[in-house]
Amino acid sequence: MADSTNSPPPLIGIDVGGTKIAGVVIDTSAHAGDGDVCVLTQADRPARPGAAALIDDVAALIDTLLAHVPADCGAIGIGTPGTVDGTTGDVRDIANLSIDHVPLAGAIHARFGLPTVVENDVNAAAFGAARLIEDGTASDETIAFLNLGTGMAAGVIRDGRLDHGSSNTVGEIGHIPVEPHRWRCACGQRGCLETAGSGGAAKRLWPYADPPMPDILAAAADDAHPRHRHAVETRDTIVAAIANALDVLAVTVDPNVIIIGGGMAKTGTPLLDAIRAELRRRAHDSGFIHALNLPARLRLAPKDLPVGAIGAALNAAASVGA
Repeated sequence: MADSTNSPPPLIGIDVGGTKIAGVVIDTSAHAGDGDVCVLTQADRPARPGAAALIDDVAALIDTLLAHVPADCGAIGIGTPGTVDGTTGDVRDIANLSIDHVPLAGAIHARFGLPTVVENDVNAAAFGAARLIEDGTASDETIAFLNLGTGMAAGVIRDGRLDHGSSNTVGEIGHIPVEPHRWRCACGQRGCLETAGSGGAAKRLWPYADPPMPDILAAAADDAHPRHRHAVETRDTIVAAIANALDVLAVTVDPNVIIIGGGMAKTGTPLLDAIRAELRRRAHDSGFIHALNLPARLRLAPKDLPVGAIGAALNAAASVGA
């Protein structure tokens, strides 16, 4: 049991996905462990469409988590897709759950009486990854998190806090329309980086395996594979788009560290090696790119930890002082 006089209270973190809602309770006291974050308990449940269903499902998951924690929690953090109003905690346009608008923070606060902070899911994951990998709290540090999920987006941590910009669009890097194939993007543009460099793009370009990226890399490395040439072309297209995103992050945000996360990042070291090889190739042809030393800045997000839920909890604590 946490000692409330000497230690911060446990925190609840929720990560809303298109098919699953994951939750954790974490301990951030000095004795917690690696990165001063210890997962006390975790659970998940399927996500259902509709605003009322989302509120009920998040509340039910929190009830499940609280049943396994013998201490009062200090705050609830929620990471979710969609457009988040940072003042009210309302969320709009959660497309995968058919939600136009949901007053998520207010509804959950009303049920549990705890400070509740809602954040964009990529930003929440960025906050968690930064804390777990690089501490992420230094006043002179900038960390970028490149999420390679169904789409592509980034979260930026400056001086230990999320950078939202003036309209919460900092990090929407996947919608920079510079990809040479000019494929149409769901946003309406052509040539967005996420049409080639995201997990959704990989599934579209390589429908022969799920997940596709490990199979693409293996086939590209095997001259005898029947789809070898197609795999090489697909690998190069995907990796080039990711490298373009990293170039943009480097020259606009100039982070100390860039953490690669999301579903495609679970491919692990083989994907990181392919990205670094492309960055080194570019550096060989450009003294400017060589000076950026991008391969050394790259890290992989922990694939065995619920980074989004942890980040949502940590961001709530930072926002409310829990």
